[in-house]
Amino acid sequence: MQLDLLIDRVAIKVLRVIGEKILEGKRLSVEDAIRLFYEADLSYVGALAEWVNRKKNGHFAYFVVNRQINPTNICIYQCNFCSFGVVKSDPRAYEMSLEEVLRKVEETYKMGGREVHIVGGIPPHWKVEHYVNLVKEIKRAFPDMVVKAWTAIEIHHMSKISGRSYEDILLELKSVGLDAIPGGGAEIFSERVRKIIAPYKANAEEYLQVHRTAHKLGIPTNATMLYGHLETYEERVEHMERLRSLQDETGGFQVFIPLAYWPEGTRIGGKRTSSVDDLKTIAISRLFLDNFDHIKAYWVTLGERVAQVALNMGADDLDGTIQEEKIVHSAGTTSAVGHTKERLIKLIRSAGKIPVERDTFYNPVAIYP
Repeated sequence: MQLDLLIDRVAIKVLRVIGEKILEGKRLSVEDAIRLFYEADLSYVGALAEWVNRKKNGHFAYFVVNRQINPTNICIYQCNFCSFGVVKSDPRAYEMSLEEVLRKVEETYKMGGREVHIVGGIPPHWKVEHYVNLVKEIKRAFPDMVVKAWTAIEIHHMSKISGRSYEDILLELKSVGLDAIPGGGAEIFSERVRKIIAPYKANAEEYLQVHRTAHKLGIPTNATMLYGHLETYEERVEHMERLRSLQDETGGFQVFIPLAYWPEGTRIGGKRTSSVDDLKTIAISRLFLDNFDHIKAYWVTLGERVAQVALNMGADDLDGTIQEEKIVHSAGTTSAVGHTKERLIKLIRSAGKIPVERDTFYNPVAIYP
């Protein structure tokens, strides 16, 4: 018993030292973050994360009026963690026409939407021109709409099938209207896990190189981490450390988005993460990623209630109206498919924060005190 008490005292002392580093504005080490995952209470990391968040963002919590469009679920990669992508012969397969996509963008534009977020499967029959033309036609029809499209995985795929460099692909997309790149496709950077859950898609270094190149060209990007499947706490922190290092180098990431894994219909199966794990992951990411201005509580994967709590544990953004998310819903999330602006304002106010409607680049559009 005495030994147990001694160990507890040592752990408490170490956690206190980590807390003091945070309050003094010092950077956490990889070892610090791992220890927080294993040993710190949620209330402890949550309070520290909210202190950091308020220094960065005050009492503001952000949202955007946007639409997510998943133009196809046909995908060449068939990753084991995903229940969205299917082969072309699957009866569930679909592929939107350009006219269908433009109708959806028009609906969003008419309701005051500012962003269209495009991500989906990677069909084996699409050429680079297909990706480019989709951006071009959206921008031609709706020049004021911000186009945030094609993850690093899609950029890498375009490069691979065309023999062109990432820079060449990105410059062409930028020339026709690409404004930003979403963060999807990062999954987890650990090669051990990646070989199991996504063995055929771009590896960690390729993902990071696409983002590095985009930042060099003045294209802002987001960053994600899929957690709660086969990874360890150490591998979560390794993932965040690689993002933090690239952010030190380029400063081009806008927001970090921890994405909770949903297992329904996937090949690896498993269980849904707990709310405690969700909140702790968000809080520790806020503490560790000191060079990221924003941490997103993605209400689609977290659910409304947990996302609201996360706004008081280090997160400052709920994402947006979205309207038609299909990827996570195919894996079993029970959250709404989309929200109205009024609903997001209500959720943020109920969490005790001030709602701020933003654009893609976190410029405030309207404040609802």
